[in-house]
Parts: sequence; structure tokens; C-alpha cells
Amino acid sequence: MKAAQLLGYDLPLFAGLTPDDLAGIPLDFTEQRLEAWQTIFDQQDDSYDLYFLLEGSLLAVFWTSEGREIVFSRFPTGAYFGELAAFDGISRSLAVVAKTPARVLAVKRDSFLQLFNNVPLLRDRITRHLVERIRSLTERNMEMTTLSVEQRVSTYLLRLAAESGQLQQGAGITNAPTHAEIAGSIGANREMVSRSISKLSKRGAIKAARQRIEILDPDALSSELV
Repeated sequence: MKAAQLLGYDLPLFAGLTPDDLAGIPLDFTEQRLEAWQTIFDQQDDSYDLYFLLEGSLLAVFWTSEGREIVFSRFPTGAYFGELAAFDGISRSLAVVAKTPARVLAVKRDSFLQLFNNVPLLRDRITRHLVERIRSLTERNMEMTTLSVEQRVSTYLLRLAAESGQLQQGAGITNAPTHAEIAGSIGANREMVSRSISKLSKRGAIKAARQRIEILDPDALSSELV
């Protein structure tokens, strides 16, 4: 019953699996509803559950000792997070907050580890995802050290459009990040991001509105990187 219930959420991590694949694994999970800006877990929390985003919008955030907010990632629906603490049992390195009302599924650490150890397909998917994250962080570090703020903004928007399947003329990115979120993600300040967005708009590369960015000319957006 528990296995069928878990698979009934149609989460990408479990795609193609059947209740028989999870047989014998004790599954302990609960669904949680969150209000906008409610914290799921904080930086340095001693909590080790794995979470899946079922509905809404979340942000992974790091606060520096000076109080500066650095946005690390936005999660697509169906994504999982919190696996690093589940693996090593060390305090959380980032906080995760709900940007909008949201619904998440929390899977207890023991259940997650048994799934990882006993279901080869899950183990392969999770391992590949971790490798992708390492590559992404390496690429991001290179961008921060070699690209100007305007180039970082262009790269960020190109990546965001590609990830949402909107990298084409006339396509729109809905629920777009604020200038402050973009700034935290690329290691800049909000004013510099706002200026860069304004320049891209005047160039005809994008059209920016509240929570929406329309891609007017992908070539003009990528020309900033040349």
C-alpha cells in the first residue's frame, strides 16, 4: 500500500518502477503544505529527510555571515532536494524556503537510504544527478570568475529559458525570478542586474515584466557572450 501510494505521486525519480521493486523496503513519508516564505529547513539544521516538490515554488538560499542572501537554485515540480544531509548526516548547508504556497513530500532518511541501497535504478539516477550538480557548480564558478555581470545575466537567462523549454523567439518565462534572486544566483547586486536587464531590453533581446521574461531574440541575448 505504501509503495503504491509513493509511486502514485508520479515523481520523476521513481518513473518506471512498480510496487514490487519497492517490496520489503519500509517507507516512511508525509505530505506537507507550506505558506509563502515558510522555511522547510534552515541553514545548519540537524534534519536529514529527503524532500520532493509536489506543487509551488521553492528557493535554496545561503546566508553569509554579513547577512547577504545567495540564491543557489530554484526547484522544478517533481524535483528532490536535501539528499546531501540524508547521505552524510551533517547539518544542512543551505536553507530552503517556499517562494509561493507549496506542497512537499518528506521522506525519512532511513527510508531514503534503503531505497538508495536496494533499488539499482534509483541509485543510478541519484548518482548521475549528483555528478550533474558537480559539473554545474564547476561551470558556475568559472562564470563568476571569468564573465562580467552583464554576461552572467545573459547566461542565467539563456539557461533558465532552455531549462523551461522557452529558448525560442516569442517564448515567455513565467514565474520569473526577481532581480534580487538573479543577483543572488550570479554573485552580483540587484542594481547591477537591473541595469543589465534594462540594457538587454533596449537591445531587443528580451521584454521584462513582473514575474515574466519574454525572449524576443535569442541570438541577441547570446551575442553578449561573444
